Amino acid sequence: VQLQASGGGLVQPGGSLRLSCAASGSIFSINYMGWFRQAPGKQRELVATVTSGGSTTYADSVKGRFTISRDNAKNTVSLQMNSLKPEDTAVYYCRSFLLPGGGSFYLDYWGQGTQVTVSS
Repeated sequence: VQLQASGGGLVQPGGSLRLSCAASGSIFSINYMGWFRQAPGKQRELVATVTSGGSTTYADSVKGRFTISRDNAKNTVSLQMNSLKPEDTAVYYCRSFLLPGGGSFYLDYWGQGTQVTVSS
């Protein structure tokens, strides 16, 4: 099982970016998918998550600016980021709690990070 993230880059303050993450491999079921981020010198923090039923959670710092969405059929999760601020600069990581095909337990998977830089 792999999580492949894409969509990072450099954007000016006030701009927008869209991150995408696809889970591939032998997957029986996905519980939740989400995004975390880690800025230099800081701990990794939750940005947003979405369950298989569509329930969402957002960090207070991104509420009203970021929107997480999920395609259960394609095992993908996206993060639409609007009104970006310099403090949103970080490496963004995709995360999923899923049951691999043939497995007995849900496991925690992380994708590789994608850099988001907000700067003028």
